[in-house]
Amino acid sequence: MLEIKDLHAEVDGNKILRGVNLTVNAGEVHAIMGPNGSGKSTLSYVLAGKSDYDITQGSVTFKGENLLEMAPDERATAGVFLAFQYPIEIPGVATMTFLRTAMNAQRKARGEDELHIPEFMKIVKQKATELNVTADMLKRPLNVGFSGGEKKRNEILQMALLQPSLCVLDETDSGLDIDALRVVSQGVNALRAPNRAMIVITHYQRLLEHIVPDVVHVMSAGKIVKSGGKELALELEENGYAEYTNAA
Repeated sequence: MLEIKDLHAEVDGNKILRGVNLTVNAGEVHAIMGPNGSGKSTLSYVLAGKSDYDITQGSVTFKGENLLEMAPDERATAGVFLAFQYPIEIPGVATMTFLRTAMNAQRKARGEDELHIPEFMKIVKQKATELNVTADMLKRPLNVGFSGGEKKRNEILQMALLQPSLCVLDETDSGLDIDALRVVSQGVNALRAPNRAMIVITHYQRLLEHIVPDVVHVMSAGKIVKSGGKELALELEENGYAEYTNAA
């Protein structure tokens, strides 16, 4: 589904990605772990199409298409979803209006009929209940006054509604207590499917106790320096990243 070859990227002349190679097949969950500054979040932003980053070398192929040639909205329509580490508040934009606009924009781009309000409300109510997103949260402006856990649940709700093919979760566990982590992880696990791939970016093994990956990668100094099974995350939790930082 996703194939990254020798990807190099920089921002304001500073090299961040220095030859990333990664293949993610449909149905797989890949975890990317690494120290601060290793390029994990940059990789997620590059996949989503954030304009700050200059791609200087390499390729990214998504479902057989050149992802780097697509605008951010085209990537979203094609099925790429990025869950941010720090979802922003947008005063004045109602959460329900945002959700319906996003869903209908994607449906229109795919040649599907737009959802009428009764049908939309039914779908949102069902998904919101599963993710413990309350009616009060849905009535507020987008993320305004939300706790960290509420913001993350709201993002997983967006993911559940949009049904993307590739879900990129950038440190979704950041700022979550144990209960919130469990709810968010349950929402992510409910979306695991043979036709969907996920990239979970995290510092800590605790998230991977709930979202069990098929493959774990270690990222350091802008490239993936080791890959292995889920036991690699336990090794990192015990020994830290020093070995890989020094090697990089």
